[in-house]
Formats: sequence, structure tokens, C-alpha cells
Amino acid sequence: MRFREWATKVMLIFLLFATLILALFAGKSAKIAKNTATSIPEVIAWSEYPKAQLQSAKNLSSKSPSVPKSQVKKSQPLALYSTTEAFARYKPQYEITPVDPSNYGDRYAKDINGVSLRNQPIVVLHETSNSASSAINFFQTPHDNENIQASYHTLIKRDGTVVYLIPPEKRAFGAGNSVFDGPNGSETVKTNPNLPPSVNNFAYHVSLETPPEAWGDNHVQSHSGYTEAQYHSLAWLIAQSQVPEDRITTHRAVDRSGQRIDPISFDFNKFFDLLHSYRQLTPINRAHR
Repeated sequence: MRFREWATKVMLIFLLFATLILALFAGKSAKIAKNTATSIPEVIAWSEYPKAQLQSAKNLSSKSPSVPKSQVKKSQPLALYSTTEAFARYKPQYEITPVDPSNYGDRYAKDINGVSLRNQPIVVLHETSNSASSAINFFQTPHDNENIQASYHTLIKRDGTVVYLIPPEKRAFGAGNSVFDGPNGSETVKTNPNLPPSVNNFAYHVSLETPPEAWGDNHVQSHSGYTEAQYHSLAWLIAQSQVPEDRITTHRAVDRSGQRIDPISFDFNKFFDLLHSYRQLTPINRAHR
């Protein structure tokens, strides 16, 4: 009898210690999981940006015609615009060219202070300042120095070829020190404690290849401008987005470094005329105008 009582007590003590150990491990695991969750940057995907429309008659890229896709679930906002028959008829040539991962990143849902971000997308227009191939080579080169990491989402060559570089749901490093002044006031986001705030987290960056006579000239104030094919391809690309006209801007307008003046000699009237021919307000939105 005494042995049975002793064995029972030992068993109870063992179960008590086992329960305590399990509780400690469970608490530690929960803490680790919590810390891990907060250390992973939250990302946000946009469906308002242009998509990679691979509908052209000829694919100039030797690579597989598939654009990298984000694993982030996308929202489906109510469409403001719809494309037109003119959009469907225009079929620019395209290329798909990968960029080194050091030159782009994720779009964040919160800034470095943990404040939730609600910025609506903007489109920022650029020019390459050199040949398209030179810009692409730079983007494909790994850069450890955060101050020189750079990229666009899309580049448009002189012949109108659309070069897809980075998926729209990713954050291109197109405007380092920048602020967008629009209908909602000044907008900028700080996502890196070592760099100035910028519009990159909510911007879609598109660049036009600079005309050859201005390649490499950092002091040029004007040049011959862009080709008809470039204007058409740019309007065709932006027509796929839901970004309103008052949120289409330039690198010159958002730059706060005082060093960027691109795109030089850009004809906004021509661009908007073409954009209006490639997209229009949906019937429900026209009724409310």
C-alpha cells in the first residue's frame, strides 16, 4: 500500500512538472512567433497600376514571356476607367527584362514608425538620360550601396518598345528624395531610417529613353523630345491603370534633391490626348461627373 501511495505521489509530481514545462515552452513559442511577425515588413499590393499586357504582335525578348508575380493578395477596387477600341488596336512590341533584387523591394503597409499607409498610387514619368541599354545594365548590376540602388517599373525605348522591368506590386527605387504635392496635400513615406522619405512606396515609375543627342549630358536643359511611338506606348501603358490624371506627375515635380529635371521637353498635351483615346471613364463614373 505504501509503495502504491508513493508511486502515485511521484506520478502527480511528474505530471505537475511536465505541465509547467509545456506551459513555459508554449509561452516562449508564442513570444518568438509574435516577434517574428513584427520583424517581417508588411507589404501591400496594388491593382490600380498598369499590368504587363503581353498582347503585342512580337515579343522581342529571348526570355520566357512571363512576368514575376507577387505572392501578396491583391485588392479589387471599383474601376474608374476602362480601355477603348483604340487601346485594343495598338499593339506595341515588348521585352521582359529582370532587374537585380538589390535594386527594388516590397511596398510597405506601414512606415518606419508603424503608421499605416493609405496613399493612393501615382505615376512618375522619367527619362533615362542615356541609352535604354545603359539604364537596363545598371539595374541588372547588384548594388550594396543603398544610395545608388535604382530602377523603374517600365522603360519605353525610342521605337516604342515597352520594357517590363519590375512587377507593379513591387517598389521600384525611382525617386530617392521626393514628395508628391497633390489634391490631398504633400505625400511622402519614410521606409528606410538611413534614407530620406520618398514617393517610391506608392509610385509607379515609367521612363522614356532619352534622344541620342542628349545621352550622357547631365547639364542639358532641353532636347529634341520623344518619338510618336514613345508617346503612344506610354499612353497605352498608363491607360491600363486606374491612376487619375491629377496623380500623374514627373520626376522633376516630386524631386526634393534639386538635381532632377526629367523628363525634359515632355509634351503633356500630346500625352493626355493619347491617354484619353486609350481609356475613358466607366459609364457609372461619367454619370457622376
